[in-house]
Amino acid sequence: MSDPRYQVDVSVVTRFLADQSQPEQNRFAFAYTITVQNNGSLPAKLLSRHWVITDGDGHVEEVRGAGVVGQQPLIAAGKSHTYSSGTVMTTRVGNMQGSYQMLAEDGKQFDAVIAPFRLAVPGALH
Repeated sequence: MSDPRYQVDVSVVTRFLADQSQPEQNRFAFAYTITVQNNGSLPAKLLSRHWVITDGDGHVEEVRGAGVVGQQPLIAAGKSHTYSSGTVMTTRVGNMQGSYQMLAEDGKQFDAVIAPFRLAVPGALH
C-alpha cells in the first residue's frame, strides 16, 4: 500500500504534428501535454525525468534529465503542473512511458509513474 502523503498522478494528451513531420523521410513529430497532479498531502518538487520511448519497430531510446522543459516545479498538495513537449519518431506508431523523480517537503524522494501512452499518426491504427 502506498503512502497517501506521496501520491502524484500523471495524465497525458498527445497529438500528431503533421506540419513538422516528413513521412517520406520517416520523420513523425508528436506533441504531448502532461499534467502532474499532486494528490498527496505534502508539497513535492519534480527533480528529474526518465522516459522510455519505443518506436513501432521496437527500438528503445531512454532519456533522463533534470526537471521538465527547463523547470523543476514545486507542486503544492492538491495542485498540478501542466507542460507541453514533444518527440520525433521514425515510425508512424510508438509509445512512451517513464517516471518523474520527486522530492517531498519532508525530504523523502519517490517516483511518480508515467503509464505507457501511445503516439500514432491518425489512421495508422485500425
